[in-house]
Amino acid sequence: MKRSVLCALGMTALFTSLGQAAPSSWGIDSAHSRLTFGVKHMTVSTVRGAFGKFSGTVEVSNDDPTTASIQVTVDVASVDTLEPKRDEHLRSADFFDVANYPTMTFRSKKVERSGSELRITGDLTLRGVTREVVLTVDELTAPITDPWGNTRVGAHATAKIDRKEFGITWSKVMDNGGLVVGNEVSVAIDVELVKQKPAAAAPTR
Repeated sequence: MKRSVLCALGMTALFTSLGQAAPSSWGIDSAHSRLTFGVKHMTVSTVRGAFGKFSGTVEVSNDDPTTASIQVTVDVASVDTLEPKRDEHLRSADFFDVANYPTMTFRSKKVERSGSELRITGDLTLRGVTREVVLTVDELTAPITDPWGNTRVGAHATAKIDRKEFGITWSKVMDNGGLVVGNEVSVAIDVELVKQKPAAAAPTR
């Protein structure tokens, strides 16, 4: 409930900031953002991990924030579950196959308001396979100005994906019928965006 209220207030303020006549561009501050995931292990626990290297932009072309264009690129080899052997397995052909598919990308197709939330529909490409996914933004902060004059906003988004749809099928079946590695992956994104300053005009001659 608290996140929904924050998102509603944040959307009002953010739309005011984003919805200017002039186009605006926002970049992900990866040092203050986090891309995490969770997968069931043997049906009794959840293994969580994160990607340490990613970048992205949000472009707003006119006064309607729902026309925002979002692009994100993730260095899949930066996966980290705090267990080196497991991370190496995740980088192998059984899972992400980083030797052949070093990056994962997301490209938004539409952004919709849904009550106090935002729904971002886009194409996720992983291991050379592209599938449509929906991100739900349930927390959005009002823009602030940092001590160095930069405009910043924060957001929290979630999604669920089926790893089998991307050709990631490795697992083992247990005696009780459960899987060693679950198929549903829960994704959580905490992102901080920085408004990009316009390039300085070239000097006239």
